[in-house]
Amino acid sequence: MKWIKIFSVWLCIIPVAILNGGFREYFLENYLSEKASLSVSGIILSVLIFFITSVLLLRIKEISYRDSIITGLFWTVLTICFEFSFGLSSGSTWNELIEAYNPLSGNLWIMVILSTLLSPILTYRLKWLYGK
Repeated sequence: MKWIKIFSVWLCIIPVAILNGGFREYFLENYLSEKASLSVSGIILSVLIFFITSVLLLRIKEISYRDSIITGLFWTVLTICFEFSFGLSSGSTWNELIEAYNPLSGNLWIMVILSTLLSPILTYRLKWLYGK
């Protein structure tokens, strides 16, 4: 049951990521360059991932430190698989998808991946630190 809840938390991140992409495309790109809007969008999504994780994962009481590490790895694999599946099905090439992992292009997708990996662990540490 715990893993279904953990998977459900990850599912909550998907619509937020899609909305963030829309915000970047329809708002940020009107005021910023594509490179700058990709960077701002990556930072926003990373913060939102941590926020969602800290709010929802803290509600699952039976998570251990080991579980938080496995959760981060699990979510990271799911995120990469989802991104490549969605990207390829919408017409992106492998090169375009791989380019998203190059922070020199302005795309901070790698930071989003690291946030996905580390948010469960940081949330567990905060839980332990504050005694919840």
